[in-house]
Amino acid sequence: MAMKTEGSRGRVAEINMTPMIDVLLVLLIIFMVVQQGMQRGLAVQVPPPTRDPISSESDDAIVLQLEASGRYSINSQPVAAGRLRETVAEIYRGRPRKVIFVKGAEDVSYGEVVAVVDVTRRAGVDVVGLVPRAAAVGVR
Repeated sequence: MAMKTEGSRGRVAEINMTPMIDVLLVLLIIFMVVQQGMQRGLAVQVPPPTRDPISSESDDAIVLQLEASGRYSINSQPVAAGRLRETVAEIYRGRPRKVIFVKGAEDVSYGEVVAVVDVTRRAGVDVVGLVPRAAAVGVR
């Protein structure tokens, strides 16, 4: 803190701002560097709206559906929640191409979809495709 005398007025205290600004800039740089390391995400490849990733032509496409009631089904075959990982691992055991499509119902939360994606990845699936809702891609 610097002090300055001004004749008859007495002493006037002034705060030296330079050290405060230096500390502020150092903290700003630290937070910017730390922020870059904290960024997490999921790499997603979204198909163009006109292309249907699950067409009737591809017989080997495996679709894992999450229903609003909490049930799972793989290609319209019901799967118990406790056996989901084992079932997916069993399906992909002999397949060279390990691609699965995950389709969530309208009322399924984002967390549930991410949990299912994690289960499929732990089961050995290499590529997980998220199927958009029909309304989201302009198809009714």
